[in-house]
Amino acid sequence: MSTPGPGALIVEAHAHRLERRHLAGLRELFQRASCPCHCRYWHFDGTKNDWLMRCATSPDDNADAFDADFERGDDAAQGVVVVAGEDVVGWLKLAPRAAVPKLRQLPVYRNLPLGDDADVWSIGCMLVDPARRGRGVARLLVAAAARLSRAAGKILEAYPTRSAPGPEDAWRGPHELFVELGFTPFEPNGAQDDPLGLGAPTHAYPVLRLPPNGVQRPPPLG
Repeated sequence: MSTPGPGALIVEAHAHRLERRHLAGLRELFQRASCPCHCRYWHFDGTKNDWLMRCATSPDDNADAFDADFERGDDAAQGVVVVAGEDVVGWLKLAPRAAVPKLRQLPVYRNLPLGDDADVWSIGCMLVDPARRGRGVARLLVAAAARLSRAAGKILEAYPTRSAPGPEDAWRGPHELFVELGFTPFEPNGAQDDPLGLGAPTHAYPVLRLPPNGVQRPPPLG
């Protein structure tokens, strides 16, 4: 795999909707990033300890489950990849919100009046090759997700963590990038002033939205 020099932008990278031809490269991306989840967190029904054990001891089971869902056409294995040369260097999980019910069960979102799932697509997670970070891959991923959701007439939601200390912790995407691309906070009646019910504003886990008629015009998919 060729790697650009420090700070170099990836100018020959293109975003694509995930296809079968990308599966092997996507698995390799997760391996290079030492990320054993293989995009299965939202679809794992066990306890937190069970999940940690599975990632520690059986990462291939996660990868195999993802591939199986893709072959079935399951929404759990849909998304966008960025390809540079022959390498998959970026991944964004893009799924109908109904396909990730675990998300709305989390304490930080459980009490938010987010409305019907039918009109919303979710950015469930993002991953960029460690050797390519800071070079525009995440922007390509989010721009492609925005284009696809707009074409489908769907609201696009993102769930970043503002307090993420580093790239490995920003697995739901960088808050600043979403804002730059036109996402705005979901704040019905100030509901997000206190999402944890602590009696004080936190805003650590915002829900950001991009409407289907948003003004941003992402580049076309390759």
